[in-house]
Amino acid sequence: MATDSVYYAHLSRDKKLLPLLQSITPRPLRKRKNICLRLCASIMSQQLSTKVADVIFKRFLELYEGEEPTAEQILDTPAETLRGIGLSNAKVSYVHNVARFVLEHNADDRKLSKMNNEDIIAFLMRIKGVGRWTVEMLLMFTLGREDVFAADDLGIQQAMAKVYELDMTDKKVFKEQMMQISAKWAPYRTYACFYLWDYKDGK
Repeated sequence: MATDSVYYAHLSRDKKLLPLLQSITPRPLRKRKNICLRLCASIMSQQLSTKVADVIFKRFLELYEGEEPTAEQILDTPAETLRGIGLSNAKVSYVHNVARFVLEHNADDRKLSKMNNEDIIAFLMRIKGVGRWTVEMLLMFTLGREDVFAADDLGIQQAMAKVYELDMTDKKVFKEQMMQISAKWAPYRTYACFYLWDYKDGK
C-alpha cells in the first residue's frame, strides 16, 4: 500500500486536483473483513442518502444484537424481518442473493484477495442486484484496493464537473472526459476519488 507521500506526489502532477490535495485531510485506505456484510451494506445504501443508509444499516445490525452477521445468518433471516427495517422487496431479495452466492462460491476475503480488480467485478456481478458500482465500493472500502475509479458515482461526477469545468449534458462525452483525466491518476485512482468525495461534501 502506498505511503501518503508516494500517491500525493503522483496525484499532485494534476494541477487542478492539487488544490484539493493541499486543502483536504487525506482519508486512509483500510482493509476490512466480512465480504458478505459489506456487499449487503452497499446494496442497502443504493439510491439512499448516507444518513438514511446509516440508519437502516444500524437497524440491520441490531437484528444480530449488534454483532456482524455471517452469510448463513443473513440467509436465514426471514424476508419479512428485513422488510421491517426499511428494505424494499427488491433489496431483501438482493441481500439474500449475496449471502447465497458467498456460501455457494466460497467468496470470502481470502479468495478475493488473490483476484485482480476486474476479475472481482466480473465474479461478483454474477449476483442479481450487484452492479459495477457496488463492487467498486467493495474494492475501495473493504478490500483496500488503491487503483479504482468509480466513474458511475454521482458524487464523483459532480465533483469532477466542478473541478475540471466539464459539461455533464452529453453523458457519453462527459464520461470519456472523466476516463481520460482519471487515467493519469493510475495507479492511485482510489485516493483521488477520496479527495473528490470529500471536496463535494465540503470536508
